[in-house]
Amino acid sequence: MRTILHLDLDTFYVSVERLMNSSLQHKPLLVGGVSDRGVVAACSYETRTFGVHSGMPMKIAKELCPEAVIIKGNAGTYSKYSDLVTEIIKEQVPVLEKSSIDEFYADLSGMDKFFGCFDYSKELRHKVIKETGLPISFGLSTNKVVSKVATNEAKPNNQLMIDFGTEKPFLAPLSIKKIPMVGDKTYQTLRGLGVKYVRTIQEMPVDVMKRVLGANGYTIWKRANGIDDTPVIAFSERKSISTERTFDKDTIDVYKLRTLLIAMTENLAYQLRRGNKLTASITVKVRYSDFNTYSKQLKIPYTSADHLLIPKILELFEKLYQKRMLVRLIGIRFSHLVNGNYQINLFEDNEKQLNLYKALDHIRGQYGDRSVIRAVAMGSKTIGRMQNPFNGQPPVVLAHRKH
Repeated sequence: MRTILHLDLDTFYVSVERLMNSSLQHKPLLVGGVSDRGVVAACSYETRTFGVHSGMPMKIAKELCPEAVIIKGNAGTYSKYSDLVTEIIKEQVPVLEKSSIDEFYADLSGMDKFFGCFDYSKELRHKVIKETGLPISFGLSTNKVVSKVATNEAKPNNQLMIDFGTEKPFLAPLSIKKIPMVGDKTYQTLRGLGVKYVRTIQEMPVDVMKRVLGANGYTIWKRANGIDDTPVIAFSERKSISTERTFDKDTIDVYKLRTLLIAMTENLAYQLRRGNKLTASITVKVRYSDFNTYSKQLKIPYTSADHLLIPKILELFEKLYQKRMLVRLIGIRFSHLVNGNYQINLFEDNEKQLNLYKALDHIRGQYGDRSVIRAVAMGSKTIGRMQNPFNGQPPVVLAHRKH
């Protein structure tokens, strides 16, 4: 019988801030953009009673909870604590999948022969709390979906086990919003049908769900019934993403070089967002006509936004470029990648900017990488890749073409 453990660090950003500053304990706390145009990256449980949630414009959050303490946040610090927790869990479980900066799955199947899986999970949870000082919750069941829902029900800083055969009764009284994959749009569609609780989906014929929601309807129906055979996949995540261009003829045209760098950065940033990734390290490489190659690297706050990455890339290029020397190749690499999305990981931005990126990426997803681009990058016609580099598939080897 499968035994799947799901662990989730409670209000991770908030917990890290409180760990570093004990005076913030039990105070309403918002982490994110400190200006009125900023976005809430994380919020404490004290603020949620006022209707505050992550992704909300900071201006609205402050109006709802004016007494909240607002902190800009430091993505590098959060990454450090995430790595610390990852190492602790990795040493204690047979198979570990890190699904985000603060969320983990472990396959404990077969360990009941030697340990009680629930007792073992409790010991692991207490070990994380003791060694890091961070609150963490877990859910334990026969599959990933039920374990994740159980974790959310156990929060804050608690644990919950769902025995084999009790998955459906456990899920039945919960709101349909508790099912992973049910977003705002799907929720409104189901509410329009009069569906409010998971029990109703369990009682519905699967064909009805398929007609209403297509292929997703079948997946949601299975999850509502506690059915999920998704494996815990231990894999080495892609650590970097890069692109480079070798010129047919060595060039000294600075405008052309900058244009190409902007186009390359814009495309790589889109690939990051498409794969729900953020980068914290950028590198620019220049190879001259004498084949000497130079590169410069810069650490930055985690991001996947073109308008933040492009100026940094151009800044590195200016430091590298040696005037009056012909350039043979230029390249860009984004490394130190972590899971995360644009909405909740940028601490200096506004709702308008978030909506713009969503709209642009939606168009690119439908019509191709080059369907919407910056005017300055229009001359770089070879930039673009149609395959998601983070989908786990080997890269497509393209036929040789001129750059």
